[in-house]
Amino acid sequence: MATDEHGLNLKRDVGIIGAVSFIAGTMIGSGIFISPQYVISTIGSPGASLIIWALCGLLAMLGGLCYAELGTLIPESGAEYIYMLRTAGRVVAFMFVFSFITVMRPASATGIALSFAEYAVAPFYAGCPPPQLLVKCVAAVAIIALALVNCLSARLATVIQVVTMIVKVLALAAIIVGGVVMLFQKGTGNFENAFDGTNLRVRSFGLAFYQGLWSYDGWNTLNYLTEELKHPEVNLPRAVIIAISLVTGLYLLVNVSYLTVMTPKELISSNAVAVTWGNKVLGSWGWIMSIAAALSAFGSLNGTFFSGGRVCFVAAREGHMPDILSMAHVHRLTPSPALIFTTIVSLLVLIPGDFQSIVNFFSFTAWFFYAITLSGLLYLKIKKPELPRPYRVPIILPILVIIAAVFLVLAPIIDNPQIEYLYVTLFIFSGVIIYVPFIHYKLCPSFLTKMTIFLQLFLEVAPAEKNL
Repeated sequence: MATDEHGLNLKRDVGIIGAVSFIAGTMIGSGIFISPQYVISTIGSPGASLIIWALCGLLAMLGGLCYAELGTLIPESGAEYIYMLRTAGRVVAFMFVFSFITVMRPASATGIALSFAEYAVAPFYAGCPPPQLLVKCVAAVAIIALALVNCLSARLATVIQVVTMIVKVLALAAIIVGGVVMLFQKGTGNFENAFDGTNLRVRSFGLAFYQGLWSYDGWNTLNYLTEELKHPEVNLPRAVIIAISLVTGLYLLVNVSYLTVMTPKELISSNAVAVTWGNKVLGSWGWIMSIAAALSAFGSLNGTFFSGGRVCFVAAREGHMPDILSMAHVHRLTPSPALIFTTIVSLLVLIPGDFQSIVNFFSFTAWFFYAITLSGLLYLKIKKPELPRPYRVPIILPILVIIAAVFLVLAPIIDNPQIEYLYVTLFIFSGVIIYVPFIHYKLCPSFLTKMTIFLQLFLEVAPAEKNL
């Protein structure tokens, strides 16, 4: 963030290396170390699971390129929120930010923190599951530690992102090399009749995509911090192409390695695929994979905080959240109130901890909003072709991604309706009930104003300007 005569601004600190690290680093979280068993158990065969992984990568790439056009067309931080605000209007944008801040981001952060904790304590509990209370305490410590880092310095957060990114790529490279060695030793036995037993039901495809896409989640990370990116019109599309290609290639090769070392049955019954792989290939050095997977989740959690705090911040700046959340620290220039708020909500979500269902509902909610965002891009392409576009994609790309998003939202409901999906939908629309009195009619209890002034002095924060 930088100070000038107009006030505080977020600093343009993120170059191409940082940009690629933020996308790839947030994408390669805990997913690739856990999701492969869910994908293969849902879809039923190794061959079909590899196709699902490739298609998830393709979908993330198409989505990323469409977002790159949106990011250069509307050069403000806040991703979906700001794009909906500019295309679908204030009410839809508020519904998104309400769901995002109360469900999507905390569920995502808690999910990653719990998998970090599982891997961090795994070496101490070989052969038996660790106590849940310990796992939750470790997850809470990780959330608080990263919140502190992100409040103290955006540069330190970027350094953590780059370092953990290197660890992740090295860990995945080790799995790939180990897989190649085993492939020469053992042959391709596990890949014969690779498509036997494939589930061809619509719901199987939908749920396998949800599990696969959980590992690709983060392809839109850079759009949350467009205002902090150097030369976004060049670096945004370039970083998207480099990062998503890299991640898709790594994921496919890693899955081939898992399937070379383990039979599909072993893969499905494993608690943590990477650790099982480590124990089979590295023997007594198997614990190294636990540490690599834990660091990987840690980096992903850091990226989630970095981008999630920004959405709170942008929404508050537009008047959709309390004013205090739009402020930045006077000296450190980080959006600390927004980060503190995100941390508190994440810790509350951590307490009940039955979040496996939340992961599925997270995907359901996310793709519902991706569809609305990309419909906005279609609207701008058709109705406002005269707007300056430093980067553009063919109109067929957003159409394809919207079709995929609609399929992902409807497939699980049509095939097996669950009452929870109704609750999630009602929750999304409940944003309107809050919007009318508090945002539209600006009903603000007087104690909120006093509270804002107190917190502003206590946290040493001041309102921040846009950085265009």
